[in-house]
Amino acid sequence: MMAMALDRVGAPLQSVERRVEAPRRGQIAVRVAACGICRTDLHVIDGDLPRPKPHVIPGHEIIGRVTAVGPGVDALKVGDRVGIPWLGKTCGRCRFCRAGQENLCERPEFTGYTIDGGYAQFAIANADYAFKIPSIYSDAEAAPLMCAGLIGYRAWKLVAEARRLGIYGFGAAAHIVAQLAVFHGQEVYAFTRAGDTPAQKLARELGAKWASASDEKPPHPLDGAIIFAPVGSLVPLALKALDKGGTLVLGGIHMSDIPSMPYELLWGERVVRSVANLTRQDAVEFLKIAPRIPIRPHVTTFGLSEANAAIARLRAGKLTGAAVLIPPA
Repeated sequence: MMAMALDRVGAPLQSVERRVEAPRRGQIAVRVAACGICRTDLHVIDGDLPRPKPHVIPGHEIIGRVTAVGPGVDALKVGDRVGIPWLGKTCGRCRFCRAGQENLCERPEFTGYTIDGGYAQFAIANADYAFKIPSIYSDAEAAPLMCAGLIGYRAWKLVAEARRLGIYGFGAAAHIVAQLAVFHGQEVYAFTRAGDTPAQKLARELGAKWASASDEKPPHPLDGAIIFAPVGSLVPLALKALDKGGTLVLGGIHMSDIPSMPYELLWGERVVRSVANLTRQDAVEFLKIAPRIPIRPHVTTFGLSEANAAIARLRAGKLTGAAVLIPPA
């Protein structure tokens, strides 16, 4: 099969031929129909996330059809369309798993990082960590739901009671969360890179009450905010826009250093917290509510061989919505 693999951290992905593996106990084999490009993929490629699997195939927003099932798999069958997210496996035994916090598992495995991912024609996944996909979504539309959607949903739940919600970094996750928030009656305030008029236009089209540059002051104090951009300097800006008692959620897996700031920005019982990974329950909940809204991902598709060009556009902030790779049939 054709795949795009990371031979060396910091280098472009290389097109390689790999043997199609047979699924082992508890696993499924999937023919990949689409795989989203997530900013976390950039952190793997750039080495921000240390010690990836040698020669790993990135990609953890996978949509495909089951081609084979290993022993012990009963919930899925050949032909099922499934999504495969970032969380690839947990131990089930550590203190966090036993407490229902498998997103904090002490011995986790992650798709496209410690397990080969979906920048390929085929992928192997643990069946318990794959999810059937609502039929209203095309393969390309469904791909960003697997991380931008799931992590966005987990972050949103922490500020679901906020009347006025600020979203910093209006990319793949943000444009999904905006739809979720508007559906639940929240006022959305979108913050983008300065001059990013396409992202601001999309935010308004999706129901945002206000959209402007990240250093602009919103017309009203925010009750909650989420930062999706991996930019630490946004933290004091978001806190400055946040009302007393508000919550700021850091939705990324990696962020540049947060600069020093006056205590008065945090004072007033403001809360700053991160979101780590996801749980399978997050996926069950989100995939149930997404078609009810319905959330409509905005995607730009690329051929699998165009992965490096698509990654470069994402890195440069030249994509609106989500980027999705389509492997050859």
